[in-house]
Amino acid sequence: MKDKIRFAVIGTNFISDWVIAGARQDSRFELKAVYSRTQATADAFAAKHAIPFTFTSLEEMAKSDEIDAVYIASPNSLHAIQSILMMQHGKHVLCEKPFASNAREAFQMIQEAEKAGVTLMEAMKPTLTPNFSAIIDQLPSIGKVRHYVSSFCQYSSRYDRFRAGEQLNAFNPQLSSGALVDVGVYTLYPLVVMFGKPLRIQASGTLLSTGVDGAGSLLLDYPDFQATLVYSKISDAYMPTEIQGEEGTISVDKIHTIREVKFYPRKFATSGIGTGSEPILISRSTPNDEYFYEIKEFIDLIQTGNQQSKINSWKSSLITMEVMDEIRHQLKVRFIE
Repeated sequence: MKDKIRFAVIGTNFISDWVIAGARQDSRFELKAVYSRTQATADAFAAKHAIPFTFTSLEEMAKSDEIDAVYIASPNSLHAIQSILMMQHGKHVLCEKPFASNAREAFQMIQEAEKAGVTLMEAMKPTLTPNFSAIIDQLPSIGKVRHYVSSFCQYSSRYDRFRAGEQLNAFNPQLSSGALVDVGVYTLYPLVVMFGKPLRIQASGTLLSTGVDGAGSLLLDYPDFQATLVYSKISDAYMPTEIQGEEGTISVDKIHTIREVKFYPRKFATSGIGTGSEPILISRSTPNDEYFYEIKEFIDLIQTGNQQSKINSWKSSLITMEVMDEIRHQLKVRFIE
């Protein structure tokens, strides 16, 4: 077992900055290399993060003996091809969400991981945090689940520029972009982890001029309950996520960055606010950066010889991609391949 796992990063945007900051809270993480299409960008990113090696060739990076694992944060349309290349050369892959452009690509990634005998995991951070574990542990207390409601609506910092006519990656169908894969996936992935694949999907949404979705509303049917999901990159919302059961409700402040989790027993509804009854705070201490936990999970898997996470499993990632494929089909969103 290696004491250090030597990482390379593909993608020099702010997400990589955030992940690196969280990853460095794990003493087993060692950042060895960065890839960029241009040497100047690679050099600047390397200088900022004290990275010893730079690459402008993905093939050369894949062949490097200085690297054990690769974190991929490139545009969505490149996730599959880059992941597969790295795995073909024996590299473990932590791939940023969404896992791929579609379920077909996700399945190809999983097949390559199996063939190469490497660890592959989707970097969906909320489901690996202590607060998500608190949700899982509390689920039996709410009895039979009857409704799941989740919202992630955040006016994009790039939307004003898009409205002014600028062509941006965040709204480009050639890069497999849009609101569903950027923010909507956060409402969907935890649902899949907890309850699996829905029986039926109904989707409606707002398409932008480029053909990608700016916002959407989803109704997903399960055998005993329904899930209502709302997402947007063109408006803001401040609603919590709720898992409602016959014996109580779990309330989550922000499904994409879980800070506070509360349990409302059914008796709370009858006693009412102002009678001394209070919801039970079940949040757990999260002393580390929110990105620390996905890096910890990934390194744990590598060091124990496990190819996939039990939480961010290949099955969960594949089901999520299958559901998103159907949503895009209903919305008539077409990625350009």
